[in-house]
Amino acid sequence: MNDQDNYKEINKKLWNEKTKAHVDTEFYDNKGFLAGKNSLNPVEVNLLGDIKGKKILHLQCHFGQDTLSMARMGAQTTGLDLSDQAIDVAKNLNSQLGLNSEFICSDVYDAPDSMNEQFDIVFTSYGTIGWLPDLDKWAAVINRCLKPGGKLVFVEFHPVVWMFDYDFTKFNYSYFNDGAIIETNEGTYADRKADISTKEVSWNHPLSEVFQGLIKNNMSIESFEEFDYSPYNCFKNTIEIEPSKFQIKGLQGIIPMLYAITAVKK
Repeated sequence: MNDQDNYKEINKKLWNEKTKAHVDTEFYDNKGFLAGKNSLNPVEVNLLGDIKGKKILHLQCHFGQDTLSMARMGAQTTGLDLSDQAIDVAKNLNSQLGLNSEFICSDVYDAPDSMNEQFDIVFTSYGTIGWLPDLDKWAAVINRCLKPGGKLVFVEFHPVVWMFDYDFTKFNYSYFNDGAIIETNEGTYADRKADISTKEVSWNHPLSEVFQGLIKNNMSIESFEEFDYSPYNCFKNTIEIEPSKFQIKGLQGIIPMLYAITAVKK
């Protein structure tokens, strides 16, 4: 089996390694999180609105901080992730906090078969769809997991960001989906010095793929916004223009760095 066909196993290994490196980093600030810090950013908090009593499915939840933050806000949450290491950490955090979130280890495409229920909201954010080859299948999962009238809340790094090399000095990748990008990178965005050197398989997705996937799968686009900053200092060559707002040095206010979509199941 080639690397592209074996992407799930390759990326599961990658994210198991990343999870072990991420848990104790300043980037994720688990100590602050356990003490009551909400891990969600203003962009997604505004889009989610009042979620008290809502059933929320969080796709690609990593080790569950955002899932648990939504539970603290009064929602009934389920987090799903490919990494069994991440799910183990999420379950442990859930126990420490005395919350009732559920966590499931599963590939996104298998989500409907991993749970026999539908949700008021499907939530997914920041560095998620790049690990998936097919956004039609992704959108079909969202549709199947939502109740009629249910809402997708989706925040993601802008595809323009993924065109650059890692130092943001030149264009290195196509804006369009030209197939799998297979690389081995050192460290991780949360800890550049982490002892990680594991292969990864990813895909770039233009905005048209995202919109067409949702439209084809009976989702009505409710809102679309673009932002010129990242709330995370997860890229190289950044400057902080305001607290928790990072831009690429030399490209401040020039390139989009985030976008956000809400869509409703018809």
